[in-house]
Amino acid sequence: MASAYGGPEALSVIDVEVPEPGPGEVRIAVRAVGVNPFDYKMYSGAFGADPAKLPMRLGAEAAGVVTAAGADATGPAGPVRVGDEVIAYRAPGAYAAELVVPASSVVPKPAELSWEQAGGLMVAGATAVHVLEAIGLGRGDTVLIHGAAGGVGLVAVQLAVARGATVVATANPAKHELLRELGAIPVAYGPGLADRVRVAAPEGIHAAADLVGTGEAVDVSVELVTDRSRIATIAGFERGAQAGIKLLGGGPGADPGTGIREAARLQLTEAAAAGRLRILIASSHPLSAAAAAHRESMAGHTTGKIVLVP
Repeated sequence: MASAYGGPEALSVIDVEVPEPGPGEVRIAVRAVGVNPFDYKMYSGAFGADPAKLPMRLGAEAAGVVTAAGADATGPAGPVRVGDEVIAYRAPGAYAAELVVPASSVVPKPAELSWEQAGGLMVAGATAVHVLEAIGLGRGDTVLIHGAAGGVGLVAVQLAVARGATVVATANPAKHELLRELGAIPVAYGPGLADRVRVAAPEGIHAAADLVGTGEAVDVSVELVTDRSRIATIAGFERGAQAGIKLLGGGPGADPGTGIREAARLQLTEAAAAGRLRILIASSHPLSAAAAAHRESMAGHTTGKIVLVP
């Protein structure tokens, strides 16, 4: 929980009473929680600093075991019962040992996923689906994905390849081998990026996804993609607005894509269960070390998802 606006030092763990679930709700014993950039942006002041919103509970996704269910507790996959292993998204306040959420936010956890993988699947996965839908990616397209080794990027690469697209993926060279394993053509970011992309994709780039929010990512995308409606960003909102590209997610003026992201949940669990989608975990921290997890996330050099374990 954030007790003030500022940096990770504002975070603390407190005890609160967890209510019994009401009609259409379930209580979950949390086993893993996904960490996402939006979590720390909430208390950083990036979206305002209204003192009335403090203290602020954080988190949007979790995985765990249902310990109680209210009447008519039904999720997208059917009735939710005590003992079910589930993933909850959207799950406000997911940084918790126990959580009460609407059953409509709960989908079955694939047995093939660890708790950490399940806890970190949905925000990155649903965001990746939203991005690919927004840029209209299909078979035969060549797409440029910036920040391809991050949590969203790794999912987006795999889903784009599964759609029959050619993926050119920017990342630190140390992460290029992993991206090749996932079916992408990796290129290093930094000066000369546009030229390196042209060499990697001599027939041109049809669409682009900025998953890092840098000026370079937006500018190179605009330089290489003729149709700006096929460029989207989930982080570079100011530069993206100036460039006239699509803004996606929770930022100012962005399309939240609520319907697309909710519909993506069962698609993602099905793909993960079938082995078509790998969820890579960068690190796992105890819930009490959320500040350390946020510092790691803010540094921006992780490969895959950061998770918290109560």
